[in-house]
This record gives sequence, structure tokens and C-alpha cells, in this order.
Amino acid sequence: MKPKRSAKIKTFEQAYAFVLKAKTCLIFGSKTSDLPSLWDVVDLPGRQPGQSGWGAKVEAVWAWKNELPAQFPDEIFYGKLPGGLAMLMSIEHLRDVHYPAHHRPVSACSPLARRAVELIRSEPHTTAELRKALSPSGAISKSKVDSALVEL
Repeated sequence: MKPKRSAKIKTFEQAYAFVLKAKTCLIFGSKTSDLPSLWDVVDLPGRQPGQSGWGAKVEAVWAWKNELPAQFPDEIFYGKLPGGLAMLMSIEHLRDVHYPAHHRPVSACSPLARRAVELIRSEPHTTAELRKALSPSGAISKSKVDSALVEL
């Protein structure tokens, strides 16, 4: 079981430093993983009774998971681990540790994953754009598309 981490992160800059120091962290905590999570270390208030919206903590974590790799694409990667857990990883750790340990050729991936690679190679896409491009009619479920992306 992972030790409880003290909450201390309140800013985007602190979240950035946390991801680089952790090398790999989940976005939200998980009982099935020993990895630290951004959620567990953020010290912002949740939604208060009578307050609309998600609360500062959820809003910050949700925004940072997108903003960190967008603002620092050469330093932070967003993706999913096998099993589908959303995570942030330092590009250095991705390049030096994760990729060599988990790489498999695209030819060994499912046909849907191979189609995703073709789209990604042609131009950058958000996950939502990839889902729509891979299944314009919606015939392929979100979970099947997400599973194909996890393969990559």
C-alpha cells in the first residue's frame, strides 16, 4: 500500500515540479497502483455545500492534466498506463525507462490502433478528435478507441 502523501501543491508551477520529480504520477489516485497521484498532493478546497461547479481542487487537477503537457511538450507527457489509468510522465522517464520497457511494434497492435497511428502521423489530434476520426458514425465505442490508444 502506498503511503499517504501530504497535500501541499496549490499552483501550476508546483504541479509542474511535482510531475518532473515523481517522473510518473497518476492524475487521480488508484487503489490498484503504488504511483503517487496529483490528486493526493493538491491542497485546494473541494466543492463547498451550496457552491456550484466542481470546486477548486477538481478544476485545478482537471486543467493541469491538459495544460502541463500542452505548455511543456518537451518535458511532460500525458497518457494512459496499461489498465487505463491516466497519468503524467516526464519525457525523460518516457524516453529512458518507460518506452524501452514497454515498446512493441505498431504492426503488433490492433487494426484500430494502427489506424490511430496513421492519423497521428498525418497531424496532431486531441483524444476527442481521434475518437471522432476513428469512428465518425459512433459505431466504435469510446472504450474500444481508448483501449486502442492505450496500446500505443
